[in-house]
Amino acid sequence: MFIFTYQTIIMIKNIYFLLLAILISIQGFSQVEEVNPPDYIKTITFRSRTSSQGQLPIIRLGEAFHLEFDVLTTDEPDFYYTIEHYNYDWTKSNLVKMEYMKGFDNFRIVNYENSFNAYQLYSHYDLQIPNKQTRGLTKSGNYIISIFNEDDELVFTRKFMVFKEQLGVGVAVKRSRDVKYIESKQSLDITINSGALNLNNPKETIKTVIIQNNNLKTAIKGVKPQYTIGKELIYKYTKETAFWASNEFRFFETKDVRGANVGVQFIDLKDIYHSYLFIDGARDNQPYTYNPDINGNFLITAIDRDNVDIEADYTNVHFSLSYPKQTDGSTFYVYGNFNNYALGKENKLVYNGDSKRYEGTIKLKQGFYNYKYVVVDTDGKIDEGKISGNFWQTENNYKVLVYYRDLGARFDQLIGFGEATSVDISN
Repeated sequence: MFIFTYQTIIMIKNIYFLLLAILISIQGFSQVEEVNPPDYIKTITFRSRTSSQGQLPIIRLGEAFHLEFDVLTTDEPDFYYTIEHYNYDWTKSNLVKMEYMKGFDNFRIVNYENSFNAYQLYSHYDLQIPNKQTRGLTKSGNYIISIFNEDDELVFTRKFMVFKEQLGVGVAVKRSRDVKYIESKQSLDITINSGALNLNNPKETIKTVIIQNNNLKTAIKGVKPQYTIGKELIYKYTKETAFWASNEFRFFETKDVRGANVGVQFIDLKDIYHSYLFIDGARDNQPYTYNPDINGNFLITAIDRDNVDIEADYTNVHFSLSYPKQTDGSTFYVYGNFNNYALGKENKLVYNGDSKRYEGTIKLKQGFYNYKYVVVDTDGKIDEGKISGNFWQTENNYKVLVYYRDLGARFDQLIGFGEATSVDISN
């Protein structure tokens, strides 16, 4: 029989609160990943003046923006939203909601319309920020918007960035300075000019994030300035700011479901339209060929439709890759900004022994889409070049985000944004 004294109870309480504090600390410093939507939610897009449809949402502070998505059901479910502030590395910031938001969140999304004249029935939801309840965001930095259903269950999340331009960011794309990778990688030279802004200890307080083709999952983070010359921070690294160049994205168009378009071999109408793409092959052993793309993005478009938000139809798009079956446990996926570069069961390809091809089907709204085949090894490492190849001539888009946390500050401000493409790549 145990007899608990007063001192024992106090000790147990202290241990409990210590463990609780450690748990909260661990959770607070862990990087958050986006939650992908279920199968019945499609075509998630941000839209603003500085961030067009299908692109990574980088929004100017004070600018209005829209989060839109389709729900492929007929019961018009209710959805609610919350917005949280994060540091540059996607750890939770120390700000409370009233410090970065005017008004309140956790309200129902009230703007939605039902589809019209489409085989696939759906409802199109449109959340605008600011609105009557959430009157605006007041701090720059990283944010995550979370969508919940009426049972308070998390449905999906999306990251977006809000910047306030306080310094200049120059970006130049170069061929790799490492001779070993001169034919297959691209490197970035970055110059940050602080202008009238006084940066305290910039090698510690300035953080950069470098993004290729709007894919946050392959971004390079935390590279420190190599040199400081007056008001300029210089980055001219050989390896630290280098990306595999990959190849141009493949693309197809389904703006007309009554006939085959670019990249579509033929169309069939069953319960909904089915678009069968031409059979793709590997390009890693072929010479580079310039083929203009939109760097992984997509655009919803449909002919003879006044409002594509509710009048564009959905089609089952059939992908087919002619490639030998791999026995090393690696898996094949098709991805792009249309699915936020996610790796899930929806976009996983399955090997068909009869056709000797990797095949998959994804339901997508009518439009113009970029896509790429990637291979993931047993350790979870993504290889974009195994099928596409890596060519220094590839036209890629690069974005550089510059964050600053002054001495004693409690959060990371996003104070600079630069962008460049490798069209003018040089040695």
